[in-house]
Amino acid sequence: MKKSSAPNERIKRDYIIWLKEAKGRNEASIDGVAKALNRFETYSKFRDFKKFHIEQARGFKAYLAEQRNERTSEPLSAATLYSTLSALKAFFKWLADKPGYKSCISHADAEYFNLSEKEARVATAHRGKHSPTIEQILHVLESMPVQSDVEKRNRALIAFTLLTGARDGATASFKLKHIDLVAGKIEQDAREVNTKRSKTFTTCFFPVGDVVREIVVDWVNFLRNEKLWGNDDPLFPATAMRNGADRRFEVVGLARKHWSNATAIRNIFKQAFTTAGLPYFNPHSFRNTLAQLAYKLRLGPEQFKVWSQNLGHESVLTTFSSYGEVSAYRQAEIMRNLAETSGDGSHGEDVLNAISKLLARNRR
Repeated sequence: MKKSSAPNERIKRDYIIWLKEAKGRNEASIDGVAKALNRFETYSKFRDFKKFHIEQARGFKAYLAEQRNERTSEPLSAATLYSTLSALKAFFKWLADKPGYKSCISHADAEYFNLSEKEARVATAHRGKHSPTIEQILHVLESMPVQSDVEKRNRALIAFTLLTGARDGATASFKLKHIDLVAGKIEQDAREVNTKRSKTFTTCFFPVGDVVREIVVDWVNFLRNEKLWGNDDPLFPATAMRNGADRRFEVVGLARKHWSNATAIRNIFKQAFTTAGLPYFNPHSFRNTLAQLAYKLRLGPEQFKVWSQNLGHESVLTTFSSYGEVSAYRQAEIMRNLAETSGDGSHGEDVLNAISKLLARNRR
């Protein structure tokens, strides 16, 4: 069976370079595009893109709907269908402007990769994000053992994520010099820290309680004073392993190096929550927790802007739309209170007015 097409490989390489260099796409996004293209070529038996016809797009949609997730054996999700077809639509639109393809493919042809309006609505529907409560996180921290160096690191890791709202990729790359305990902040310097979209910003510690802050402070002091580590050593080092007497790998402490990615961090979170008898919440969900805390504190417009900026968002609209969904329980509680008392609404009006101004500026 044919596995590749030389002309296709060349034009795909050009497209990938364009996405990376001209559009600034990250590796994860590019990997998704490459996977979508491979799915289509597998279906078309690696037929030359110059021979593309709208019937291929229509047939591919039917083919994709019948495919199964390799891990779960379930049908592909609506979101996967949508992202795959959107990637192909963008590719063929780009292709329609390239020499040698203009006469074969039109922009209108690429539209045949669209899902129906109903399917697109299902795929792009906003769904509530589950996040742990502060009380649940404190319960996890209290239940975690702290006898070994690795156990101390694991507990400090979860406390730090709540204290700063840092993404797991950034956490894996922080050095000791990036945290300032006196000022109560962490410097997310994109030159050395794996931040989203390589953005540099400062995060001040969130007001999540002295217990959480003390765990992080104790951890940093432990690394500096007992382990005698310096500024360029990792804030959260990888686990040191060795081949034991039974020829199995065993944990021997902390390695003086960074994790290569955030997989180990997510595993630590999963084990900690499971051991504490709670459902697993990944590190990113803590950012939702912090957004919910902002609502609970009833922040004013300027305060909410600072809170949003502390999460690394350039606009409060990002915080509202991506992390700021009010929980169903809180939604019902607010609606009940509104039915019982009218209130003057002045605080809410201030926030709404601030958002309206931001929207107006964005439209200019």
